Amino acid sequence: MNKQTHFFFAIKIPQETKLIMKENSERLKEILPFSRWVHHEDLHITLAFLGNAPSEKLTSVMEKVYGTFSGSKGFILEINKLGIFGKLDSPRIFWADTKESNDLQMVRKKVFTTCLDAGFQLETRPFKPHITLARKWTGDKPFQKNLLDVWNELQPEPLSFKVSEVVLYQTHLDKTPKYEEKTIYKLE
Repeated sequence: MNKQTHFFFAIKIPQETKLIMKENSERLKEILPFSRWVHHEDLHITLAFLGNAPSEKLTSVMEKVYGTFSGSKGFILEINKLGIFGKLDSPRIFWADTKESNDLQMVRKKVFTTCLDAGFQLETRPFKPHITLARKWTGDKPFQKNLLDVWNELQPEPLSFKVSEVVLYQTHLDKTPKYEEKTIYKLE
């Protein structure tokens, strides 16, 4: 059986932040019936999804991305609210949002441009940084947007963390957690 694997570049969420998000997600699960919740070790912010990449193309882009981060500085991000993608009454993706960050936009632009230059076909929708928490609404009643306000009770202050690593992940659909770090790019 041929197992398809995918690769993507993402902002790595620090371990201590993942553990806080795990606690928050456990409480959210009691209120919000989504069918699949993301394992806390898999939390990240996708910068560029590469799909199933041939090894020589992957090696090339890994080297090029490394060059783009030479001398790049880390920065602070703040998780400040919840959001959804899909139909308002039956969302397919439930996520945590971050405050607007020029630093994040710059890192994403560097990775995205480098991947395009390396010959990858990438998503063309505008970049909406987010941390996916769960998928597929399964509630008996339609989803209500005011349910997103629960974040203010769980996390009265924005949850800040330092972005110090960009990672190339490989997906393993048959494992939990399912994302494996292949290459880590340090930000000073």
